[in-house]
Amino acid sequence: MLNKKRLAIITVLVLSIPAFAQDTPDKKIKEESVGERGSYAFGVRFMKNMKSQGVPLDMAAFVQGMQDVSNDKVTLSEEQLQASFAVFQQVIQDNVKKEALMAGEKNKKEGEAYLVANGKKEGVKTTASGLQYQILKSGEGKTPGPTDRVTTHYEGKLINGTVFDSSLKRNMTATFGVNQVIKGWTEALQLMKEGDEWELTIPSALAYGERGTGADIGPNSTLIFYIKLIKIE
Repeated sequence: MLNKKRLAIITVLVLSIPAFAQDTPDKKIKEESVGERGSYAFGVRFMKNMKSQGVPLDMAAFVQGMQDVSNDKVTLSEEQLQASFAVFQQVIQDNVKKEALMAGEKNKKEGEAYLVANGKKEGVKTTASGLQYQILKSGEGKTPGPTDRVTTHYEGKLINGTVFDSSLKRNMTATFGVNQVIKGWTEALQLMKEGDEWELTIPSALAYGERGTGADIGPNSTLIFYIKLIKIE
């Protein structure tokens, strides 16, 4: 999964800084130290952001660039700056792609191993597509078709137990079209009845595949869902 925020982060140079005059817990900060501390806070915020995003800064050159701007002594022309910046952005993009590829390979290997082990558990059924499900509670209602809309409760997590979404925690049901969700859900819903509660284990190919989605679901991630089919709309 290519994190778009990481590709854009190098262009973001203005970060939010705490308002020391009102919000700081240190009521004894001297007025002359506010600028110094604010500058320090700005530097900390900025570098934490760069570090977390894996931006390969050359600190000596970075500091020199800031000093040169401050002293009005920039040694490169605007055209040179733009060309250098474009190359730097490409390096960042290449690093992101490399990391995504490595993460995808790791997730795929771990997911495949999990599916093999899970498929051997009592009560777990595996369909021809590779979708795995376990019936936790059986309902007696109707079974939806591909064009129906359904109301559900659900909770999704990664194979390491990380919960990435939950209508249960929001205490709010979710209504959507059967054919408007990931393939694993679309298939499972058409096997379920109103009132059913299932646990789904969805291979990455039936979920978000190589691209992943959001901050938590990486490329080639196998997903686990608790799902309760409440009713067909």
